Amino acid sequence: MKAIILAAGRGSRMQEMTSRQPKCLVKLAGHPLLEWQLAALRGAGISDITIVTGYQAEQLTGHGTKTVHNSEWASSNMVVSLLHAAPLITGPTIIGYSDIVYDAMIVRDLMDAKHCPLSLTYDRDWLNLWQRRFDDPLQDAESFTITPDGRVTKIGQRESVADKIHGQYMGLLKIDQTAMGWIKNFIDANPTLRNRLDMTALLSAMIANGHPIHGVPISGGWCEIDHSSDLVVAEKMVEEGLLCYPSKA
Repeated sequence: MKAIILAAGRGSRMQEMTSRQPKCLVKLAGHPLLEWQLAALRGAGISDITIVTGYQAEQLTGHGTKTVHNSEWASSNMVVSLLHAAPLITGPTIIGYSDIVYDAMIVRDLMDAKHCPLSLTYDRDWLNLWQRRFDDPLQDAESFTITPDGRVTKIGQRESVADKIHGQYMGLLKIDQTAMGWIKNFIDANPTLRNRLDMTALLSAMIANGHPIHGVPISGGWCEIDHSSDLVVAEKMVEEGLLCYPSKA
């Protein structure tokens, strides 16, 4: 199986930390976020890894990976980065955001999930993490509902009641060429959305168009580094043993 890391954006919300380097090179517990991701993917048995670069692209070479450059990085988003990598998706492929850290077991769970053109991991214990990250977890949490048989029915909207949220999407997907075809067809039919859609809006559109998305549950073992305050939270989680730098399987 292949993996693609979407790492084109600067991560301006990290402020000075990304003034001279991509967000994925910010360090957590002594390791750049990118090294956490590569260790988890390789620990799950994936060696064919491509990084989609953009901001400070030259700093993302030499990690034992291939690269694809998103020349539109400054005016686009992760959906466009995914489109740049589309020719590489010839079979099931793990797609990951570059600002998350996670364990190899989470990758293996996603790899082993039942066959579906589009699958994603979601954290059932999301509220524990969001309470660490935010005074009011609902200021950032997005809607996420799933049927008993694992089909995602709602994602990416604002939600005012925590009990209605079945989990939180963490930024890790598995897609194949069929799902990539769905995405390209949608973008071709809605060209004005190409540079404006974020990933959860795209996933919501896939659901609205009747395409099945399979959810793979996890319980902790990851963190998103979206703001400098998240780095403080993640460092504390490492100290408490809730986050561990991935080791080879």
